[in-house]
Amino acid sequence: MANTKLSAKRRLKMDTHIRRLLIIMVCWFVFMGIMKGRKFYSVVNFQTMFAQFPEFGLMSLGVMVCMISSGIDLSTVGVANMTSITMALLMRRIANGGSELSPVWILPIFALALLIGAVAGLLNGVLIAKLKLPPFIATLGTMQIFRSVTQHLTQHANPSVPKGFLQIANLKIGSFYIMPILYWLAIAAVLYVVSKRTTFGRHVFAVGSNIRTARLSGINVNKVKRRIYMLTGMLVAIAAIIQVSRIGSMDYASAGSGYEMDAIAAVIVGGTSMSGGKGSIVGTVLGMLIIGVMNNLLTLFGVPPFLREACKGVIVIVAVLLQKKEADA
Repeated sequence: MANTKLSAKRRLKMDTHIRRLLIIMVCWFVFMGIMKGRKFYSVVNFQTMFAQFPEFGLMSLGVMVCMISSGIDLSTVGVANMTSITMALLMRRIANGGSELSPVWILPIFALALLIGAVAGLLNGVLIAKLKLPPFIATLGTMQIFRSVTQHLTQHANPSVPKGFLQIANLKIGSFYIMPILYWLAIAAVLYVVSKRTTFGRHVFAVGSNIRTARLSGINVNKVKRRIYMLTGMLVAIAAIIQVSRIGSMDYASAGSGYEMDAIAAVIVGGTSMSGGKGSIVGTVLGMLIIGVMNNLLTLFGVPPFLREACKGVIVIVAVLLQKKEADA
């Protein structure tokens, strides 16, 4: 009975938070309409703004799952870059350095990307679940490993990919490259169902809420944690597929740079608790939209890049303080 009351109270708080995020979104758009109307509401600006949403959004969803389980993953960009570079190099080899790639190779390359993401996630999961390393330390270490592997693979080159692969993310509806957005929304919808309707989804929340109680109730906590980080790795791999297809080449030094901070900020703003056990797909999607629009706002106002990162840091701190205040209430 007490657990039911606690669950109902958390749902009410989450619903209130989502309403708050919707109000913030409306205020953002009204403010930008007043201050930068033509520039903000132009087709070119929306194309630029929405182009990065799928990659950033998929990473955010992966980080969200980790944080609900009371963990975190700092290696997302490292995994994405390693996956992207591996795909780009393999496609160049298959195409013999040319610009054409047979469609028969598309699915195997997809499968390889998902396998790389899953194995990278499994490594994180084993370090955290089996060897009991703190998630922050484990994923910080693997982030450096994945970055080093990526740099070794490229030898400071920036490989391009054959034209056939570019169609995955560059199909247009009107003036918009809509396919990556549809991929992201479809995956978000699937994760929503998984989080609400499956045993795995319930176990993720249970592990994050109280790991001791989860163990006593018969949940294989180590298995759940391994699956969580494998899922995150696979989501990041899908983001890498979209990124490679959208950009057409990979710069190991800058690809995905800053997405870790953006993803963590989006998840926290979306209402996912740093202590675990609370979070939602809808909140994360709204948090991601808010961070994305804020990035666009800062760009349009000419704020220097380093100060933009400071603004995100302030937002994260404020969001965590608000979470703490609500938890203490």
